Amino acid sequence: MARPSPAVRQLAHHLRPHESLGEERCAGSRVREAADGTDRAHPHRSLRAGFNHRQGSSRRDRSFKKSGPQAIGKSRGGWTTKICMVAANARTAITFSLSPGQAHDAPAGRALLTELGPMPERLHLVMDPAYEDGETRQLVLDLGMIPVVPPKSNRIEPWEYDRALYKKRNEIERLFRRLKGFRRIFSRFEKLDVLFLAFLYFALIVEALRLV
Repeated sequence: MARPSPAVRQLAHHLRPHESLGEERCAGSRVREAADGTDRAHPHRSLRAGFNHRQGSSRRDRSFKKSGPQAIGKSRGGWTTKICMVAANARTAITFSLSPGQAHDAPAGRALLTELGPMPERLHLVMDPAYEDGETRQLVLDLGMIPVVPPKSNRIEPWEYDRALYKKRNEIERLFRRLKGFRRIFSRFEKLDVLFLAFLYFALIVEALRLV
């Protein structure tokens, strides 16, 4: 805090509580005059201190808003984001995407498989029961893979599947468990999808480096 000027100290010394209202007003005007004179004596003091009431953020900064895709939706568990992923094992993700919490898993899964395209060999694709619909299974067959997924109990014509191979589905569950170990991913600190995806890539890189 700056020292008061001699004029302000003198006015403060001569003020008395029994002075009339008119005298207080005169004293107040003298205080303002003294303060104005002190500011004129140091015209750049506010600039040196870093304060300027007339200087605000630029128009560009004020107009900038965090906007972009936000895959956040309300499901039974609250406001959440789903991560749809195709993985090779418990530590390696091939591709993934985000969808709102209330969205069904199957459309996002089909979009990922379409991006991957046909496989050179007839691979077995172990899938979650959420992907057991006919459209998804047919897409897997068209891409040259064999779907491994159990039918729902209310299926009129259930199919047979490799039960021993289906036990490997726990690998992707273990991968999700590792990702949820990162608090930024578990709680989704980021508002925008692009930032959330960046931290997902970072977490997957960290998990891959642990194998080295």
